[in-house]
Amino acid sequence: MNHTIWTEKYRPSKFSEIKGQKEIVNRVEAFVQQKNMPHLLFAGPAGIGKTTLSLVVAKQMFGESWRSSFLELNASDERGIDVIRTKVKDFARTKAIGGVPFKIIYLDECDALTKEAQQALRRTMENYTQTTRFILSCNYSSKIIDPIQSRCVVFRFKLLKKEEIFSLIDMIANEEGLKITERGKEALYEICEGDCRRMENILQSCSAIDKDITEELAYSLASVARPKEIKEILDLAVQNKFIDARKKLLDTMLNYGLSGIDVIKQIYKEILSLDIDNRSKMQIISDCGEVEFRMTEGSDEYLQLECLLSKVCLAGSKKE
Repeated sequence: MNHTIWTEKYRPSKFSEIKGQKEIVNRVEAFVQQKNMPHLLFAGPAGIGKTTLSLVVAKQMFGESWRSSFLELNASDERGIDVIRTKVKDFARTKAIGGVPFKIIYLDECDALTKEAQQALRRTMENYTQTTRFILSCNYSSKIIDPIQSRCVVFRFKLLKKEEIFSLIDMIANEEGLKITERGKEALYEICEGDCRRMENILQSCSAIDKDITEELAYSLASVARPKEIKEILDLAVQNKFIDARKKLLDTMLNYGLSGIDVIKQIYKEILSLDIDNRSKMQIISDCGEVEFRMTEGSDEYLQLECLLSKVCLAGSKKE
C-alpha cells in the first residue's frame, strides 16, 4: 500500500502541470529559460502553489542536481536573526555547480520572520546577489519590510477556480480508482474554497474509508456542516422559532465537532440568501463581525452564537 501524502505524490515537476496562476507561471518560466532571474516574492493564501512553483523552478533550472543548489527553509520554524546569519549566509557564500551562475534560497512563510531577521535578510540579499537568488513566500506581503519588497519582483497568487479544482479531482480519481459524484465534487470545492492542499488531504481521508466519495462523506470528514443545515438554522430563527433554531445549532456543532469560529464563517455565507430586507442583512453581517471578534478575545462561543441567533429572530419579527 502506498502511504505517500497526496500533496507530495501529485506535486507537479513541470510548469505545464501547474494548475491555475497561468500569468505568473508564464513569467517565471521565461526567467528560467533565460537562466537568469531577479529575487522573487510570492504572496497569497495557503495551498495554491507557491512552494510547488518554487520547486519546479529549481528542478527546471538545475536539472537532476537541483538539491545541491536549492535551500528550502521554513521561517515559521526558525524565525530569528540567527538563522539568517548562519544557515542562509553559509549557503549563499558558495557558488553553484553547473551552467547556472547562482543558487536559489527558498524562504517559506517569511512573513513570520522578526523585523530584525528581515533587516539581516535585506543585507544578505545585497551582499550575495552575484551567487544567490531568493524566493520568498508569504501569506501577507504587507508584513514584509519595504526594503525587501523593493528588491523583489512581487507575484500575487489567487485561489484556484472551480474548474481547476475539478480537473485536479478528476485526475486524482482516475489515478487512484475513485468514484466521485458531482455533488461530492461540489462539496469538496465548497470545503476547500480554492485551497488545493486541503482538497487533496480531505480526498485522501475519504478514500481511506470508501472508494465511492459522496457529499455526506466529504462533509463528515472535513468537520464542516452542510450549507443547507446552516440555512435551516437561520430560517428557523427568521420564523421566530428561537428555541428550535438554538437546538438545531447545538446539535449541528456537536455532530460535526465545530468551533464557534467555524460556525460564524458558515453563517456569514448564508446570510444573503435569507428572506429578510437588505438593511437587516447588513446589520446581521455587522453582528457576525462583532461576535467573531468577541470569540477571538475569549468570550463563550455558545453564548455569542445564541446572541447572534436572537438578532436574526428580531430581524425576522421586523419583517412580519
